Amino acid sequence: MSKILGKEEIDEGVAKLAEQIRERAGDAPFALIGIRSRGDEVAERVKRALNAAGLEPKFGVLDISLYRDDFEHLHENPKLQGSEIDFPLEGARLILVDDVLFTGRTIRAALDALSDYGRPAKVELAVLIDRGHRELPIQPDFVGIELETARRDHVYVSLDATDGEDKIEIKEAQ
Repeated sequence: MSKILGKEEIDEGVAKLAEQIRERAGDAPFALIGIRSRGDEVAERVKRALNAAGLEPKFGVLDISLYRDDFEHLHENPKLQGSEIDFPLEGARLILVDDVLFTGRTIRAALDALSDYGRPAKVELAVLIDRGHRELPIQPDFVGIELETARRDHVYVSLDATDGEDKIEIKEAQ
């Protein structure tokens, strides 16, 4: 059995993220950094929504392929796409953006990768989907969609620019 959320729910989740960030941002400068892959597309969508509201955050993309601790679970070698961060992180306020927060291990890897670029003043976390089941003490500051899932369920996110369509599929564990 599976459940599917579509473009409308994803758009609502992105709008919710943008509103939460806008409310908390105030006048202080900040940067959005999307985690490849799909976190960068979510971050780009959030940036567009913030731009429409008159905010102009800096924008970057972070590739964490070499920082992951689950190489043995990957079905292929990591595909390196490179990071695109063209501003100093030293002392900056960053909002790290990903598509799904599950165990917290991706975020741990992203924090390790960010440390190679400098020491930000603050790092906050925005996720399109929080599905629970953390293995590490990592919690999001901004959440677009909260999903109740079983630990062994699978959540698959497809986004238009990356996958050709917007949908979230939850496949329940057998």
